[in-house]
Amino acid sequence: MDDLSHMRAALGLARRRLGSVWPNPAVGSVIVRDGRVAGRGATAPGGRPHAETEALAMAGAAARGATAYVTMEPCSHHGQTPPCAEALIAAGVARVVVAARDPDPRVNGSGIARMRAAGIAVEEGLLGAEAEQLNEGFFSRVRRGRPMLTLKLAATLDGRIATHGGESQWITGEAARRAAHALRGSHDAVMVGVGTVLADDPALTCRLPGFRADNPVRVIADSHLRTRLTSDVVANARAVPTWLLASPTADAGRRRALETTGVSVLTVPAGPMGIDMAEALAALGASGITRLLVEGGAQLAASLLRADLVDRIAWFAAPAVMGADGWPAAAAFGIDRLDAMPRFVRTAVRELGADTLSELRKPA
Repeated sequence: MDDLSHMRAALGLARRRLGSVWPNPAVGSVIVRDGRVAGRGATAPGGRPHAETEALAMAGAAARGATAYVTMEPCSHHGQTPPCAEALIAAGVARVVVAARDPDPRVNGSGIARMRAAGIAVEEGLLGAEAEQLNEGFFSRVRRGRPMLTLKLAATLDGRIATHGGESQWITGEAARRAAHALRGSHDAVMVGVGTVLADDPALTCRLPGFRADNPVRVIADSHLRTRLTSDVVANARAVPTWLLASPTADAGRRRALETTGVSVLTVPAGPMGIDMAEALAALGASGITRLLVEGGAQLAASLLRADLVDRIAWFAAPAVMGADGWPAAAAFGIDRLDAMPRFVRTAVRELGADTLSELRKPA
C-alpha cells in the first residue's frame, strides 16, 4: 500500500468519530513499518485520548523507524494530555505524513516545526482538502467562532413538510429515517425550533443500535421558554444534554423551573425573527459545539437562511406532492429578487428506498 491508501484509511478512522469528540477535531492515525500496519487510532469519544496516542499504543516498539499518517497536524501544546508531537518524537517515528494543519493558534504549524527540529521527516498536504472538509466543523469553530451548520429537510417534491393540519409523520420512508438518524449521530448537536417541540414532542436522539454510545446535545430555539415541562426533551434532560436558547426577556420563573429539571438555558440577544441566530451559533461555538444539525421547523429554517448561516443542506425528498396548503420547508424570509436567493451546490445524490437524499453545500 502507498501513502495515499494509508491516508485514506486514516480519514476513514476519523470519519467514524464525527459527532462524538467535540470540541476536538475527529482525527485518524495509521502507523506503518516495513509496509505493514503496526498501529491504528482515532480520537476517542469525548476528545481524548488523541488518535496518535492510540495508534502509538497499538504499535508499541514497532513505531521506531515507522511512518505515521495523521489526518491533522499533531498538537504541540500541553492541555489535559501531553503534546502528540512529543509522543511521536519519543516513540522514534522516522516520518510523519500530515493531511491538514491544525488551525488552532496554539498549534498551526508548531507541531510540524517541533517534529522537524527533532529530525523527523514531515510531509504535508496529502488529501488535505478531504481532511479539512471532514473536520469542517472544527475549522469553522476556530476560524468563525461558530459550528458548521447542516440544515436537514424531509419534504415532498413541492417542498412541503406537513399537511395544513400539521400531520408530518411520516413523509419519507424507513430507509430515509434511518439515514436521518445516522446524520444526527455524526453531529455534536441537533437543533429544532420550539414550534416543532410543541407540535411533535420529538426525542431528538440517535436511535440506531450500536451507532454511538451517547446522544447529540439537544438544542431548542425557544426565545420565550414555551417548552413544556412535560415534554420529552425536558423529562430526560439529565440523561441527554438539553440546551434552550432564550431571549433576555424570557420569564425568570420559567427559566428556574426548567433549570431544575437539568435543562441548560443560554441567553441570546433578540433578532428579527425571534432570537439572533448569529449570536446563537456563537454561543454554541463558545460552548464547544463544532457540528450542528438543524431539523426545523419552517421558521427556524427561514431565520438561518435569511442570516446566511446554512453551510450544508441534507434534503430528503419523498416522491409525492402535497400542494400549497401544506406547511413549507422554510417560512417566508423576504426574498423579492432571484439574485437574493441563497444558492447551494449539489455534491451527492442517494436513493433511499422510494426517497432521495440530496446533499448540498454553500459555494466556496
